[in-house]
Amino acid sequence: MGVIGAGAWGTALAQVLASDGRTVVLWARSPQTAAAIAQARCNAVYLPGTRLHDSIRVTADPHDLAGLGTIMVVTPAQAMATVLAQMPGFAGDLVVCAKGIERCTGRLMVDVARAVQPQACLAVLSGPTFAHEVAARLPTAVTLACAGGPEQWQRLAPVIARPAFRPYYSHDVIGAEIGGAVKNVLAVACGVVDGLGLGQNARAALISRGYAEMLRFGLAFGAEAETLTGLSGLGDLVLTCNSMASRNFALGRALGEGAEAAGLLTDRHTVAEGAFTAPVLVELARARAIAMPIAEAVAALVSGAMPARAMAEALLARPLRSEMDAATMATAEGRHGVNMGEPGLG
Repeated sequence: MGVIGAGAWGTALAQVLASDGRTVVLWARSPQTAAAIAQARCNAVYLPGTRLHDSIRVTADPHDLAGLGTIMVVTPAQAMATVLAQMPGFAGDLVVCAKGIERCTGRLMVDVARAVQPQACLAVLSGPTFAHEVAARLPTAVTLACAGGPEQWQRLAPVIARPAFRPYYSHDVIGAEIGGAVKNVLAVACGVVDGLGLGQNARAALISRGYAEMLRFGLAFGAEAETLTGLSGLGDLVLTCNSMASRNFALGRALGEGAEAAGLLTDRHTVAEGAFTAPVLVELARARAIAMPIAEAVAALVSGAMPARAMAEALLARPLRSEMDAATMATAEGRHGVNMGEPGLG
């Protein structure tokens, strides 16, 4: 088994997968990083304090992944195409664990992987997961969405499941992808609310209205409502929007406290995917007339076009309307093909 990407989440996945003594190949893009992790038996930069299992083999050579049956892809979303292109052709189970939308093409990560590694059997792993908790073997549940259906699930589940790491089956690859991508954008907005000191009431309202945006967007692109109410949608949203352990929430909080977006995005050594996903998410939504005011506000904020206080005021000034419109119209589109992208929803 292999893990591509030696950031916090990739290292944590390698750690939990190796917890039963199985050999796991952890690939790092930088030979210096791979050598440092291998020597120290610890990823001091991204997952300090966790001693890696002896059965984890760290490498920077993509050919060390050849011949493996299962590979987890945990690269930053915007780097996935470049990294997978370096790998030998792969025909096993390729499990996409990155959460985002490719900026230059608007493709979901599973579509990026399919284009670069067309022989692979694709799946998506997503859900409410903080890397340090997974590495510590604290109880975690995730969605494993299998493009290959139940047959692939029967093959993959025993490979991935551990006593404290429980996957749940889904066939809805699109829904699992969209939930993971959209929640990152919404987490930035929730961090802004926290940084501005607007209180818990405002954060709860933002999570609720943000979920309505996720649902509208997901259904318009073929996701299933049940997926978005599950671990990879609502579950991941709740976790990410309520903790400084979330890179996206932490970025939003810093912006709410007055930091400049350009400086934060340049200096951070970990990637807040929501900042890169927001602009392309807004473009895709506008093309289908899907109203996503929170996502639009985040896109304006991270581009420097709108300060945090103005973002909050703009959202508070939206027209008064029925709470049920969004959920009702989104469900109607999902079931009957009704256009729910009317102005004023949000």
